[in-house]
This record gives sequence, structure tokens and C-alpha cells, in this order.
Amino acid sequence: MAFGFRLARPLSLNNRVMLFVALAISLSLVVIGHLVQKSVEQHFAEQDADELVVISRAVAEALKKTTRSGRSADETLPHAVSGHHGVYYQVWDESGALVYGPDEVVFPPRARFNAPVDAIRAENLVSWHIDDKSYRGAMTQVQIDGRNYLITAAINMDFHMRFLEHFSRNLWLIMALAGGLTILAAWYGVHQGHAPLRALSESIRSVQADQLDMRLNEKAVPMELQPLVASFNQMISRLDDSFTRLSHFSADIAHELRTPLTNLATQTQVGLGQARTLEEYRELLYSNLEEQERLTKMVNDMLWLAQRENGLLKPNWELLDLRQEVEATFEFFEALAEDKKITLAVGGDRVNVMADRSMLRRVISNLLSNALRYTPENETINVTVEGVGNQAQITIENPGQGIPEDHLPKLFDRFYRVDPSRQRQSEGAGLGLAIVKSIIEAHDGNVEVSSEMGTTRFVISLPTHDKKAG
Repeated sequence: MAFGFRLARPLSLNNRVMLFVALAISLSLVVIGHLVQKSVEQHFAEQDADELVVISRAVAEALKKTTRSGRSADETLPHAVSGHHGVYYQVWDESGALVYGPDEVVFPPRARFNAPVDAIRAENLVSWHIDDKSYRGAMTQVQIDGRNYLITAAINMDFHMRFLEHFSRNLWLIMALAGGLTILAAWYGVHQGHAPLRALSESIRSVQADQLDMRLNEKAVPMELQPLVASFNQMISRLDDSFTRLSHFSADIAHELRTPLTNLATQTQVGLGQARTLEEYRELLYSNLEEQERLTKMVNDMLWLAQRENGLLKPNWELLDLRQEVEATFEFFEALAEDKKITLAVGGDRVNVMADRSMLRRVISNLLSNALRYTPENETINVTVEGVGNQAQITIENPGQGIPEDHLPKLFDRFYRVDPSRQRQSEGAGLGLAIVKSIIEAHDGNVEVSSEMGTTRFVISLPTHDKKAG
């Protein structure tokens, strides 16, 4: 049983950018809000610390006066601090006895303060809650007339807490509104920023199969989109070239197939037009067989090229001696060369390459067959094998009528012939050189052709065995 998994659709560019912007803005606002809130809380803590310092000093002064005057603490200490609302204090002697304390329960157990502090600061204040009220305080030690006293001062924080609660609520509301407005503005900016991309998409969408000559203007788009436009123009150029080649290829196929099929139909009609002898019928069948063999070769070559271009044919790599392969191929052409009174000569070095034997021999055969077709009688076809740096080269030269320079770049195209009449039946289907180029490129090599001074030269370059192994 097969299960199908549906891939999640990737986020749009707009959503990708907005997701990042929203996360960045939210994180920034949270950090800013937290810092502001902590800053306000620290401010109140420092303010309370300053006030507790004033309270502790006032209580110490009142305690000093009380001790020296001999008056009761209950008479003087209640009035030690004036002008402060919500302040409380206790005084303990060195024996741990309470000298003075408020009537209401305000302070936690004394152990909550651990030990007296040398100086009251925001970071060493102690906070606690009693009866739904919040307090903050500190314990200090003073020495009066050789006796040690502990002074515990406290402040009611309810006002601060209410303010902080209100402030925190308003702060986060402001942050949320600011974040929303910022994200909305960012979305609009991103949307407008993608306007050239949408316009470019519309321009690309308008390109039809009959408008492959259309090119987009690189200078009319922002700098970031220029590489995309350049790549699109290059792709359209390749498509235009491929469509043109495909159109020509289709026309060439129709032309190449029509000729032998027409010959077959004509010869058959002529043969059936009247009674003929057995010998005449035999000659007619031989003639038809030649056309059928030509059709078969053409179809096989076209099929081979199609398989090669679609990666269905892989080279069978083996270590080969190029000169030995050339000499082995010569054996198949010696009889034909003798009939045409043409000499085949091979020279050069012993160079090893990694190649497919059958494909390599097909290349050499196609080029030798081409050379034999155009070499005059009593001439020599020279094949040279040599190593040039990291390249192995096979050069096939033949004398004869030269090829005009304007035809050379198209010589490896399918069905291309220098003779536009296409009437020479001795020629092949025009696929031999296309097969040569396809095989050589499959071997990471290249093939070049030149023709001058009555000599045509094909040069094949292949990586040597050392380069291929590296």
C-alpha cells in the first residue's frame, strides 16, 4: 500500500520577511519593556533606600537624645520621624530586648533581616507582605554611649505597587500598539518593496512560445533583480535557440525521410505498372533494400543521439591505446581505400586514455568515412596521435575540396550538409558528425574542424589517463 505525503507549501517571500520582522520587533519591544519596567522598579528601590537612610538616622538621633536625657523611649521615639507617611521603625538593645516598636503588626520576625547592614542601599533592602500590605525595610546598628542598638526601619510600598501595576499595564499596552503599528508599516514597506518583483513576474508571464525573441530590460529593475533578469534572458535565448533548432530538426527529418520513402513508393509503383522479368524484380528489390537500409541507419542514428542526450547511454570506461584503436579501425577501411586508390597512414605517439572502445571506434570510423568520401584518388589520409600536455589528440587530415569558412561552425549540426541541394545519394543522412561531437563531449573532450589550402583537418582532444584518474 502506497502512502502519499503532501509537502507543505513554502512560505511566500512576503510572509518570510514579515515573520522575521515580527519576531525581531516583538523581541525588541519585550526587551525594551522589561528594561523600562526594571528601571522604574530600581528607581523606587533607590528612593525607598534614601528615605530609609533618613528614617534610620532620625531614629538614631532621637535615641541618642533619649539615652543622654534619661527620658523614656516611649516618650521621644514616637516623634523621631515627622513629615513621612507610612514609615515604621523598631529599636532593639544589645540584649535583644525591644526598646521601641509600633503598636500594629508591621515587621516580620527579626530573623528575616539576617544581620544589620553597614549602609542602606537598594540592593540590600528586604521586602515582605503582612495583611495584604507590602513593606520594604532594612536593619542598621548604631552605638550610643558604648551600647549597641539595632534599628529596623520600614516603608509601606502599597502606593509604589499600585503605581507599578498601573505603569506596567500601560507600558505593555503602549508596546503592543507600537509593535502592531510598526509591523503594519513594515508589511506595507515589504509589500511596496516587492512591487518590482510582481511587475517582473507579470512581464515573464506574458512571454509566449511565439515571443521568444522578447528580452527584459535589466536597467529597468532594481539592482537586486538584475541577475535574475539576466538569467531569464539567457534562458529565453537558449529556449529560442532550442526551438529554432527543433523546428529545423523537424523539417530536416521530414526531408530526409521523404526522399527514401518517395524512392521506395516510386520504384514500387513502376515495378507494379507492368509485368517484368524475375531479374528486373530482383534489381527492384535490391534497390528498395538500399533505401530501406538507409532509412534503418538514419533511424538508428537518431535513436542513438536521443538516448545519448537523455543520459540512457553511459560510456563503458576502459584504458585504451589511441594509436592501437586507430590502427584497428584502419583494417575495416583498407579494402574501400584500395578501391578508391587512397592511402591510409597513421603516425605519432602511444597515448593512453580512459574511453568506451565501441564509441571511440565509431568516432574514428565516422571521420575516416567522411575523409574517404571527399579525398581524390592517389591521395593520402593522415591520422596523427600525440600527447599535448594533459590532452591526447587525434588529427585526421585529408586533401580535397575545402569547406567554406562560414559552414564550419554548423558542420556538427544534425542533417547539415555543405551542399544545400542534398541530392548526393553517396552521402549519409548528415548525422555522422553530430554523433562524433556527442561521443567526444561524453568523454569530456572536444572536437574542432578547420579547412584551408585544400586540406580539411579534424582534431579530437581527450583527457589523458593521468588527468582522468586525477
